[in-house]
Amino acid sequence: MSHLLTPSPSMGEGWDGGDARSREQSPLYGPFENGPPLHKVVNAIKRAAEVGNSPLVVSVDGRSGAGKTTFASLVANATCATVVPVDDFYAVAIPDAAWNRMTPKERWANVFCWQSLRSDAIEPMLSGKPGRWYSLDFAAGPRNDGTYGKETNPTVLPSAPIIILDGVYSAGPQLADLVNLAILVEAPEQQRRARLVRREEATFLAQWHARWDAVEDFYFSQIRPRNSFDLIVST
Repeated sequence: MSHLLTPSPSMGEGWDGGDARSREQSPLYGPFENGPPLHKVVNAIKRAAEVGNSPLVVSVDGRSGAGKTTFASLVANATCATVVPVDDFYAVAIPDAAWNRMTPKERWANVFCWQSLRSDAIEPMLSGKPGRWYSLDFAAGPRNDGTYGKETNPTVLPSAPIIILDGVYSAGPQLADLVNLAILVEAPEQQRRARLVRREEATFLAQWHARWDAVEDFYFSQIRPRNSFDLIVST
């Protein structure tokens, strides 16, 4: 996977929901000279962790199929970070009928159990303790009403000096007081859709696009526009 890195304007210029820590630290993440983008991202994160908050919370956000998880894994391997998959906290108890009645804004607001993400994962890790939660059981598939179960065994991940939140909407205002650095991972739409086709079943994917494409459009235009991120990585 190749990466193209673009430094973005500071949080304060494009988004008024960011917390003061991110805005104050934004000069640490740019400008960047020509060179391997992953190396620059890693250096920026390490530098921020050394001089700023510890643990440092990094959001890796972006549309579905953009390459977030792959990029988060590469960064984590280079920084010894712990990666928290935000999809683990999907709102499993909401049935299809309820999702279908919601506007894109309402779906975005309710897609994850934000309080569990904070109290079971991020906040313990910020205190140096392991995070412990019960993840969405995606492999078991949805029930007849569209709800999901949770895995019977908990996910337990250690704290680390760098904590990466991997997932769309992870740089949103629900976590703004905890996130220090927001990275947008992006790819051309045709490439993103091709990746999704390769990894998802056709019927599920068609239903997914019908429900969530408009939510991503809303989020990346109204909540987290491109120029509100600290760094932009193209895959």
